[in-house]
Amino acid sequence: MSTRPDAEGGPVRPLVALAFATAAFIALLIFGLGMVSLAIGEAVIEVPGLGQLPGILGTILTTAAFAGTLWAAVRRRSPTYWGAVWTAGACYLAYVVGVWFGAVVTGSDLAAAGSAAGRIATSWFGVVVAAAALVAAWGGIALVRTRSQRPRWPWEDEFDE
Repeated sequence: MSTRPDAEGGPVRPLVALAFATAAFIALLIFGLGMVSLAIGEAVIEVPGLGQLPGILGTILTTAAFAGTLWAAVRRRSPTYWGAVWTAGACYLAYVVGVWFGAVVTGSDLAAAGSAAGRIATSWFGVVVAAAALVAAWGGIALVRTRSQRPRWPWEDEFDE
């Protein structure tokens, strides 16, 4: 048995929590957008001729915004859950801007780019982006704030009969 004080338990390190939360965010984002698309019978980006680049750039930009904003929240001495709200807002804006920028990069006019970004911002797809970020960021912050001990199997007890 280790005699180090942190061997008894404590919070998850901020970098580890950030990695887990970012992976969860990406999974929730892809799942949520797919399920909403299936439920309402519409594509995430319905503007013809844009291709996949706007969605890819939106996802990359919102993931970067998630990681940056959550890192700012969890690296503090005592992180608060308000960081999850800020992270959700940043991800929502980053996804909309990423889709707009991706549409412009593909060569479409500003009206088509604005249409694609505006549809994301005013539909269930924007809600999914914000909700996925809120849930994943809350989980990441909770990992850092938790002061419990690590899970143990019954046979790991020192006082076994």
